[in-house]
Amino acid sequence: MTINCKGKLIDLSTPHVMGILNVTPDSFYDGGKFNSEKIILNQVEKMLHEGATFIDIGAYSSRPNATHISEDEELKRILPIVNLILNEFQDALLSIDTFRSKAAKQCVENGASLINDISAGNLDENMFKTIAELKVPYIMMHMKGTPKTMQSLTDYDNLVSDILFYFSEKIAEAKSLGIIDLIADPGFGFAKTIDQNYELLNKLELFKMLELPILAGLSRKSMIYKTLENTSKEALNGTSVLNTIALQKGASILRVHDVKEAMECIKLVNRLN
Repeated sequence: MTINCKGKLIDLSTPHVMGILNVTPDSFYDGGKFNSEKIILNQVEKMLHEGATFIDIGAYSSRPNATHISEDEELKRILPIVNLILNEFQDALLSIDTFRSKAAKQCVENGASLINDISAGNLDENMFKTIAELKVPYIMMHMKGTPKTMQSLTDYDNLVSDILFYFSEKIAEAKSLGIIDLIADPGFGFAKTIDQNYELLNKLELFKMLELPILAGLSRKSMIYKTLENTSKEALNGTSVLNTIALQKGASILRVHDVKEAMECIKLVNRLN
């Protein structure tokens, strides 16, 4: 499986790492940490050096009950960061974590390579059309509701079957518009209880039937630190364990805060296989 990023074919038959760069003041783990140009560039350089294929930039926190910000505020935060990074690292493949088509369009026009949408188009009716026009890879995540309401929307007839059906509809819609490069993210932590998150991980191999690359976003999430009774800052070891399981069950991309450790997971699982 390959995706085309700015004319460069990325082969996802071997797993890759997506490094997280949150430029929000209130993200659950690293909120407010990357608050100067020097710190941002140092972090991007570190992630690229450690082996990240993609850098995922988010300017809107999607943690439960996060503060809502306007579209203009999101653009004000994210566009300067896109330009800053690409001025320093011209070949970097930037993923934009946004559910807004205007932000997606302007970031791609400024050099970003792909779009990572937590709502798979549900929060902006123009997103699919915009992605089709931009002709960039599109990560579709499963979520119900919004970041403010999602934790009250955890009822399913059958968790995995419901999510697979959700993706089947989204894939059909996207392909009908000519969107070619699609990636599915089951959405760990989004409208799912801790038990449901573990059920989803345990059955992750079933998502191979979608015939798309699968992104696993498990890094330092509450399903880890609440189970271990520690904190997100102490959840790196747990993250590595769950990333290893995700790889064994077919994940193609690991979206992580800690690139070096994720790359080690990939190398060891590849050796095992």
